Amino acid sequence: MNDPQPRKIHAAEQPVAVIRERVPMTSLTEFFGRAFGAIMAATQKQGVFPAGPPFARYHGMPSDTVDVEAGFPIAGHFTGTDGVQTSVLPGGDAFEAIHTGPYDTLGETYGAIQQQMQAEGLTPSDSMWEYYLSDPEQEPDPAKWQTKVVWPTA
Repeated sequence: MNDPQPRKIHAAEQPVAVIRERVPMTSLTEFFGRAFGAIMAATQKQGVFPAGPPFARYHGMPSDTVDVEAGFPIAGHFTGTDGVQTSVLPGGDAFEAIHTGPYDTLGETYGAIQQQMQAEGLTPSDSMWEYYLSDPEQEPDPAKWQTKVVWPTA
């Protein structure tokens, strides 16, 4: 049962290693698998390791295709290589909520965050991200998957 309670936070800027592409919505899972594997290989070659769970950052509102960055927060110095770039998740005011359940119900959590922003008279930014707290290979039941949604205000 997903009942996200959006809360206002002040996000700290976070260095990340990413692959950014415009991807058909139907190909997101394939893109994430490819991107996360390539990023792990590129960062490990440089002795840099993830400083948090994998994430996806969406630029603009998704339609049939989406402008998406997939990656990991990183600690240490990483130089872009093999199609993997350095980037930053921006700091600033945002709302976050923990979504419990399959990815195809994430819209409920985004809706709850939007309602909370509107209630407070705030405008959502055109970029938001999701941290994937559950590994589907470790937790096969999608009803138990947890995803942290972070949506900055404009």
